[in-house]
Amino acid sequence: MSRHNGLVNPSQHSESEREACPQGRPSEQAAADDQQASETPLRRRRTGLLAAAAGVTLVLDVLSKIIVVAALEGHPPVKLLDGALYLVVFRNSGAAFSLGTGLTWVLSLIAVGVVAVIIRMASRLRSAGWAVGLGFVLGGALGNLVDRLLRAPGPLRGHVVDFLSLLAPDGSVWPVFNLADSAIVCGGLLLVFQAATGRDVDGTRSSRSPGCRP
Repeated sequence: MSRHNGLVNPSQHSESEREACPQGRPSEQAAADDQQASETPLRRRRTGLLAAAAGVTLVLDVLSKIIVVAALEGHPPVKLLDGALYLVVFRNSGAAFSLGTGLTWVLSLIAVGVVAVIIRMASRLRSAGWAVGLGFVLGGALGNLVDRLLRAPGPLRGHVVDFLSLLAPDGSVWPVFNLADSAIVCGGLLLVFQAATGRDVDGTRSSRSPGCRP
């Protein structure tokens, strides 16, 4: 007659450990697959939101530049809001604050790089705030890039059309800007807010949850 003498089968330990920390179980894998499948429509909606924000920004910027060039270039500045805002056409070969004058082709390549980075980030996009912010930046970058590609004096060297001047008709108080510049600034501020409040591109919060220890 055999006895176990109080000994425990080592396999019982491994089974109990697996129950305490159930990693790699089929049910968990199925849950992960279901979560991934449910995230696909969300990613598409957020990508669509980014595209919509970028598209609206680009269309408004291009149309506004066409209108002001046709109606205001060569004419005196138009005073609006009792002098708080002036409409005046200004051709800018550099960046904001007239920086980078003479390096238009470098600024064009930087804009192309910004567009490429945002498009690449779209695959991880789950957050509505990030989608809108990136869309504004993308649309603004594309708007100014269109000028640099299509306007005189030539491709990658075209001068950007600025036409909004605050408090003075000559940009002496604040540099003359356009709708694309405004969209880039607003989008950038929104992205900074998203990052500062812990909202990540994938829609999660920046926090760590304790994992299952062996």
